[in-house]
Amino acid sequence: MEQLLRNFFLFLSKNRFFTRLAKRYGLRFGAGRFVAGETVPAAVETIKDLNQQDMSVTIDHLGEFIDSEAEAREAADGCIEAIKAIAEHELDSQLSLKLTSMGLDISDDLVLENMRRILDVAEEKNVFVTLDMEDHERCEKTLTIFKKLRSEYEHIGTVLQSYLYRTVDDIKELDQYNPNLRLVKGAYKESPKVAFPDKKDVDENLKKIIKIHLLNGNYTAVASHDDQIIEYTKQLVEEHQISKDQFEFQMLYGIRVDRQRELVEEGYKMRVYVPYGKDWYGYFMRRLAERPANVAFVLKGVFGK
Repeated sequence: MEQLLRNFFLFLSKNRFFTRLAKRYGLRFGAGRFVAGETVPAAVETIKDLNQQDMSVTIDHLGEFIDSEAEAREAADGCIEAIKAIAEHELDSQLSLKLTSMGLDISDDLVLENMRRILDVAEEKNVFVTLDMEDHERCEKTLTIFKKLRSEYEHIGTVLQSYLYRTVDDIKELDQYNPNLRLVKGAYKESPKVAFPDKKDVDENLKKIIKIHLLNGNYTAVASHDDQIIEYTKQLVEEHQISKDQFEFQMLYGIRVDRQRELVEEGYKMRVYVPYGKDWYGYFMRRLAERPANVAFVLKGVFGK
């Protein structure tokens, strides 16, 4: 049943009709638990609150299904606005974005134009930018663009997903760039031709790439709500005497909040991934797919307090 629900919500996440509908009617049906509003000012207030709890943040200006150059440039403008707000309010926050929102499915030149505009401001304001990873079809293009931009800018990282067979080779190849990487399991529905179908293999591969990246001496963001992965990371860094300045834990806004606080109290760096924006629908559906138990919360929000 859980797998059926997962597949159902992943199918919905790619539906353009419902995406347009969600943009029109705003944050309803429980999405406010996972999305910090539709505007930069709303996101700023959420970041301030998390910073006061000694948590760092990365905000994600949500954007999917960009169909025109104008939309892509508008999304880039939104990212620049967010970077300036982070600097203006002196927030402990980074920025995350998806290359599809920058026009990845339109042209590489458009993506590079938009990313250079964003990164020019990010370098000036000392704000780090992470390129989120999307589905397997866009993985190679994302990494190619990352490598090109990494050769030009310091304040840029990306994401690798442990459910893909290719990821161990990717992390080894990227080592020459001394990259700051967020390591995750992956949240897209993929063919068993390119991704591990069994959770246990995905988990083991995540442990493998965490170890490779940390022992290579690179900054590592372990993005997982899984206690097994968290404890593995703690044991690994203790065994190899790795500084707490070389890694951090990351979790999604609105999920396992008590565990986030516990990690802070234990002295670990905790970064909360805080999405905002009008194009929240795809992200929200993937959160429901990852953890179908969240559906109960949403239904409660829709039908009663």
